[in-house]
Amino acid sequence: MTDPEVSFELPPRHTVLRSFAGHLEAPPETVFGRLLAALMPAPSEGVATINRHFRADPAERLIVVQGDWWYRGEYRVLAEEEGSLVQYEIINVAQAFHAAGALTARSELRAAPRAFQTLLTKVGGPLAR
Repeated sequence: MTDPEVSFELPPRHTVLRSFAGHLEAPPETVFGRLLAALMPAPSEGVATINRHFRADPAERLIVVQGDWWYRGEYRVLAEEEGSLVQYEIINVAQAFHAAGALTARSELRAAPRAFQTLLTKVGGPLAR
């Protein structure tokens, strides 16, 4: 379930507000599948209901979640020698009133470290560190 309106390309005006990374001791394909399952909107909810757009590229192991007027989350799964590296970036993509996007993001940014660790635990189970 992907939204064709969400581009894998970043808009011209964007600012990375926070970046996170975590290691999981599982193959990248497994981690990507689990991450996809954890992030994909439930079919009963529908993309519009939860006010976010979603797109995934399994070949690149990239997931884009876009919501509201300023928020874009990008998740990447990269191969490492002993498992996978999960990267997450919170990006301000507001084209108009770009500075207001960063101000609006304050609560999201405060909650992000814990939310990312919770997601890693869910995706990797006891393998997350």
